[in-house]
Amino acid sequence: MEALQSASDVLFVLLGAIMVLAMHAGFAFLEVGTVRRKNQVNALVKIMVDFSVSTIAYFFIGYSVAYGIGFLQGAEVLAAKNGYELVKFFFLLTFAAAIPAIISGGIAERAKFNPQLAATFLLVGLVYPFFEGIAWNHHYGIQEWLKASYGFEFHDFAGSVVVHAMGGWIALGAVILLGARHGRYGKDGRVHAYPPSNIPFLALGAWILTVGWFGFNVMSAQTLSGVTGLVAMNSLMALVGGTLAALVMGKNDPGFVHNGPLAGLVAVCAGSDVMHPLGALVTGAVAGALFVWAFTLTQNRWKIDDVLGVWPLHGLCGAWGGIAAGIFGAKALGGMGTVSLMSQLIGTGLGVTIALVGGFAVYGLVKKLVGIRMDVEDEYMGADLAIHKITATPNMGGGDE
Repeated sequence: MEALQSASDVLFVLLGAIMVLAMHAGFAFLEVGTVRRKNQVNALVKIMVDFSVSTIAYFFIGYSVAYGIGFLQGAEVLAAKNGYELVKFFFLLTFAAAIPAIISGGIAERAKFNPQLAATFLLVGLVYPFFEGIAWNHHYGIQEWLKASYGFEFHDFAGSVVVHAMGGWIALGAVILLGARHGRYGKDGRVHAYPPSNIPFLALGAWILTVGWFGFNVMSAQTLSGVTGLVAMNSLMALVGGTLAALVMGKNDPGFVHNGPLAGLVAVCAGSDVMHPLGALVTGAVAGALFVWAFTLTQNRWKIDDVLGVWPLHGLCGAWGGIAAGIFGAKALGGMGTVSLMSQLIGTGLGVTIALVGGFAVYGLVKKLVGIRMDVEDEYMGADLAIHKITATPNMGGGDE
């Protein structure tokens, strides 16, 4: 019976890992559809290679930092319980690899390729698993302290803060250190629009992410016996709330509409297992509106050239999700009541702080040692040029717009 249970859990987690792996295609096409045509090949190659580098960093360093588990044992040991620990690694790897995939959208069109890979290795190997271990593996006694002080630990069921806020706030540091794309802001203060190059690709990316998110959230139970339809329903309601709020706030803009469900899903990750569906709907709606407002503010007033708006989408909406779990998870608002707002505020603040410091530290170090921004000539000709120089392959789509 135990072997059958192990086999069921292995298949369950494996299917979740595959669904989240497919989400990386969503990250790729969302970026491809948003950046200018001359940078599309760069976006595709970057996401694929970042995932591979993330796998190496997490396998050899990151997973051990977060969970104290390595893979130096023999295959017979690794295959115990039908290899459950191996598919669990695969599943959590797809979360870790989302960090550079998120960052990629913010730094698009002007970041050097190889230095970005170096940053990916450091972030996935050290920075991300440091907070992952605190939130999901009780490192340093912080969760125990929160429980003793406020009744409950910091709760992040599927990574609103651990994954999304971390990725978004790390990206903010990278975007600020890189600076804006040439020509994005005029000397007179005018903002020069760089419209999405391909709305169908952008929409495809959003749909892939939206569908895969049900693996991201529901399969975060990590065992078949722990799965609950409440997570699926809350994910559905949050994506709907985010979409409709972005539609209204964004005045029917297709870019906002297709990012709306993603904002809602980012925000509901943390509390999807403890909220009432109406709470999830409100959480998603607030996230959709927050994304449109913050994206417009950062691009037009603060002149922060975050190409895909990953800081508003993942950073801010992820932080909101951590806090929302403490609000709508309360019994008074129909939730399970197994959360503390104070613990959520402290845990979210800690995650944001680690991400912001880690982002500036890693990208600041890489910038000082080798530089992180491509030459002006390469940027004007298109980031694809750098890819072709590295791979020595024929031009497969880089334009000269």
